[in-house]
Amino acid sequence: MPAAAHPVALVDEGLGNSSYLVDLGDGRALVVDPERDPGPYLAAARRRGLTVAYAAETHLHADFVSGSRELAAQGAQVLAAAAGRTGFPHRGLGDGEEADLGGLTLRALATPGHTPEHLAYLILDAGRPLALFSGGSLLVGAVARTDLIGPERTGELARALWRSLHEQILTLPDDLPVFPTHGAGSFCSAPAGAERTTTIGREKTENPLLAAPGEDAFVKMLLDGLGSYPPYFLRLREVNRRGPAVYGAGPPALARLVAGEVRRVAGDGALIVDVRPVAAFAAGHVPGSLSIPLRDQFATWLGWLADAGQPLVFVLGQDQDRGDVVRQALNVGYEHLAGELAGGIAAWQAAGLPVRRIPLVPAAAVTGMVVDVRQDAEFAAGHLPGARHAELGTLAGTPPAPGPLTLMCGHGERAMTAASILAAAGCEDLAVAVGGPADWAAASGRSLLTGR
Repeated sequence: MPAAAHPVALVDEGLGNSSYLVDLGDGRALVVDPERDPGPYLAAARRRGLTVAYAAETHLHADFVSGSRELAAQGAQVLAAAAGRTGFPHRGLGDGEEADLGGLTLRALATPGHTPEHLAYLILDAGRPLALFSGGSLLVGAVARTDLIGPERTGELARALWRSLHEQILTLPDDLPVFPTHGAGSFCSAPAGAERTTTIGREKTENPLLAAPGEDAFVKMLLDGLGSYPPYFLRLREVNRRGPAVYGAGPPALARLVAGEVRRVAGDGALIVDVRPVAAFAAGHVPGSLSIPLRDQFATWLGWLADAGQPLVFVLGQDQDRGDVVRQALNVGYEHLAGELAGGIAAWQAAGLPVRRIPLVPAAAVTGMVVDVRQDAEFAAGHLPGARHAELGTLAGTPPAPGPLTLMCGHGERAMTAASILAAAGCEDLAVAVGGPADWAAASGRSLLTGR
């Protein structure tokens, strides 16, 4: 079997997306749907003795900044939908058009739905299909959402997706491997399982949306399953259409700012984002700072809660990865990175500046009013009796509420983010649960409530 039938998946666990490195069999490689940092793709190619010759975009992404322009600066040719009107050099493709990859052929299949310009890419060897890169059309057990363009087009695009699936994709051989971009953890996706690749035949038999008895039933099932998504999704399509800034030599390092400089830039409108673990933030943090612990999901919550035009200053722990902070911020389109607090919170305190603390409480020991900040579907699956519910993404701008309040999520990270938002809004009597509803139920022997 040609190497192209076994692409290398490079998975962003935080955003829930997969990019693919495809060995073209002649020392060159194709990358499908690269994220902004070209380093992982170039390194994966080098390890295999390959040069990245092509970067293919299935659609104008809403959830991350594309890396195709960075790969183009390294010599790759960009392939993208002609209908997307991409604003930097590329080869535009339409339905059925083919690109000769040097022995293998890439065929574009117009598959509108997730986005209007969406393409899936079929790789062929002497006319024989080897692999389908389905982008945001056919996923594992799901399809991608159709509500990212605007509410007035959501139904129209859902119907277009039905036609794309039944007229373009499901006519392909049942044993054809399918490599989606969106997967588990992606807010571009309807709920999906942990597996990230599939086959046409498997989806025909196991995908509940494909079992819908008709177009109307498909549309209703799809739209009923959609939850909220980060507001940055509404601006990145245009960033990717226009073409992001190219860093070439690598992303910039964070400037080191002394405590007085941080206080000054914050006074001028910068947002202080504290990326330390929950316990460190709880023990002492800059008043008004936003807690987003550095982990795989950091970019999602930064994109959900921070204004893209606002300069950002970061507070890190001594051993945390500064490069990861920058990479994740740039990956969701945050360019105004003012720097980091040199010396961390200890330097802030040494300068005689105030800190705020938020107490932690084990989930098993929570009392009083609990505010559960998980997503709607998580809350509906099981929550504490009497808990209030507000998704984390809805809390910005919330007016001060009378305490005491205990914030809860699944583990504690989102709850601390919520507490930092409420504290900045003037709420005083706050605590954060370490653990989630399952921990409370296990310790108390009581049952969780389901539904909303």
